[in-house]
Amino acid sequence: MNSLVATALTDGMARIPGGVFRMGADDGYFEEAPSHMVEVDDFWIDTHAVTNRDFAAFVAATGHVTVAEIAPTLADYPNALPEMLFAGSLVFKKTRGPVDTRDWSQWWEFRRGADWRHPYGPGSSIAGLDDHPVVHIAYADALAYAQWRGKDLATEAEFEYAARGGLEGATYAWGEVFRPGGKHMANTWQGKFPFQNTLEDGWETTAPVGSFPPNGYGLYDMIGNTWEWTQDWFQPRHDADAPKACCVPKNPRGPEAGTLDPAAPIPQKVLKGGSFLCAPSYCKRYRPASRHAESVDTSTCHIGFRCVVRG
Repeated sequence: MNSLVATALTDGMARIPGGVFRMGADDGYFEEAPSHMVEVDDFWIDTHAVTNRDFAAFVAATGHVTVAEIAPTLADYPNALPEMLFAGSLVFKKTRGPVDTRDWSQWWEFRRGADWRHPYGPGSSIAGLDDHPVVHIAYADALAYAQWRGKDLATEAEFEYAARGGLEGATYAWGEVFRPGGKHMANTWQGKFPFQNTLEDGWETTAPVGSFPPNGYGLYDMIGNTWEWTQDWFQPRHDADAPKACCVPKNPRGPEAGTLDPAAPIPQKVLKGGSFLCAPSYCKRYRPASRHAESVDTSTCHIGFRCVVRG
């Protein structure tokens, strides 16, 4: 790669030195286990998530229309109620009080007209939010942006390795204490989910990128703020360590699409990082080991992305 081209391509990115690390966690959620050794090569990753300003430039240059802006068809969703076939996206809404947290439909609404320009539906806008992470982005939208930039999306292993910031086995991206010295290190939920957010970290929804301290690699918001797409297909558990130490997987890319759970109606990719909706009382996924399955056709008010360059 020409050095001038490489310099331009990696502007706003941090170079992550390759290495071996223990991925996943044995003391977290079911899907994070078993922890296992993985090796990754050097790569570059955006220091912060793609912003509304960044994505607007992409749309202006390419005319890209996001998944949320396109009305689904009965041919694609034969079991859908006809009245639900409209362009929109999932928006979080606080409940009036305590609810059964096993039923996520009580705080998520598929809202007509919600998209990256209108994060809370018609009447809302991103005015004044240029430096906030773009949201309501489906997997295809994230990949299209990355390819336009000559980049790619991170694998799950690359994202987790980068999120750990050089710390081996630490619970959080900065160490073992969630709020060292009482200081908030990430944009998460404080209070009783999903009806009370005390805003101790200063933010109700997304925060401008870089609002919280970077990790050891100089990366911002690798946990909290928004979940971020990776290119790996989701599987319910990690593979265990190979029986021989010589066989540490190098640059793993998850299962093949054909090995997906047949019970999942829409193929699912892995999200990493957690978001401003992660709460200790409900979703303690503001940790590098955390992972979440998301259907590739789904966009929400708390999913964004960042890019990588390899080589």
